[in-house]
Amino acid sequence: MTDVTKITNFFRFRRILIPVLIGLGITAFLIVREIDFSTFEKINWAPVSFFWLFLAILMLVLRDLGYILRIRLLTNNFLSWRKCFDVIMLWEFASAISPSIVGGSAIAVLIINKEKIPLGRSTAIVMATVMLDELFYIITVPLILGIVMFSGYNVFSEHDFILFGSKVHSFYVFLFGYTFMLTLTLIIIYAIFINPRAVKYFIVSVFKIRWLRKWRYNAMLTGNDLVITSAEMKGKSFYFWLKVFFVTVLSWTARFWIVNFLILAFMPVDSHLHIYAKQLIMWVIMLVSPTPGASGIAEFIFIDFLGVFIIAGFAPVLAVMWRLLSFYIYLIVGSIILPTWIKRVFAKEKKF
Repeated sequence: MTDVTKITNFFRFRRILIPVLIGLGITAFLIVREIDFSTFEKINWAPVSFFWLFLAILMLVLRDLGYILRIRLLTNNFLSWRKCFDVIMLWEFASAISPSIVGGSAIAVLIINKEKIPLGRSTAIVMATVMLDELFYIITVPLILGIVMFSGYNVFSEHDFILFGSKVHSFYVFLFGYTFMLTLTLIIIYAIFINPRAVKYFIVSVFKIRWLRKWRYNAMLTGNDLVITSAEMKGKSFYFWLKVFFVTVLSWTARFWIVNFLILAFMPVDSHLHIYAKQLIMWVIMLVSPTPGASGIAEFIFIDFLGVFIIAGFAPVLAVMWRLLSFYIYLIVGSIILPTWIKRVFAKEKKF
């Protein structure tokens, strides 16, 4: 299967339609069940609302600018700003149509590779972004949750969630997700910065098992990419890692503050850190969602976790606005960029 076939198959229309239908279906259900049109009279429709909505959109821009700057830094400015924009938008597009627990990292390696960056370096870049994202979360969670819970606020939902077919309290879903991310980050750090050859040996050894042998060659390539990744990343200075981590913090902070400003546009907010803390918990639950882009799950937990900050009956409206700025926009922009990107990167290959 050629690379262009892999990409077009991944972004096929059916994969885009499924999360849209799930998301809109759940949203419609929640609006019918939750919305109370009489509450619209209680909403603060002052001109300042447009200022807070503008800031919410500005947070979206800052989030993406941070990701774009990070990918440019990680490629040593090899990619132009326009190419970095394309890569990030397609990466977000891929994440939006993939189950949250899987994400869009696999296709991101191919997208970066098609921008004339060798496969080993493309793998290194994607692994570095995963590590930085998880590191931000691992550091931020105990800091923000500690402050908020010490102040006497409850950050967990009172409802149970279905995980692997069983009812589980939101605290245990969060604990599972946080432990998973901590473990993944430690493995990546060990594999990249400490002993990549040992990890390569382990991967190859596992695929010597009889019923796994048919994937042994791919496992060998993965191990080789890991060694290349290590050599690529070990050569970076501490100042370099400080820069890319700062940009990561900027992007993730902007991502979460979109919700704060959306709520502030229509009603007063007593504790922004409380809302921030609840979003950190929400993100873990969305991470383990089996649906593409956490469709359906995201809308439900928005109302469940953040409804206490919103006038009763208005939460579904804000949930829709939030998903427009955090999910649907990437489906739209990605669908627009994809055809021109494919034409650009694969037209170059035909010339050789």
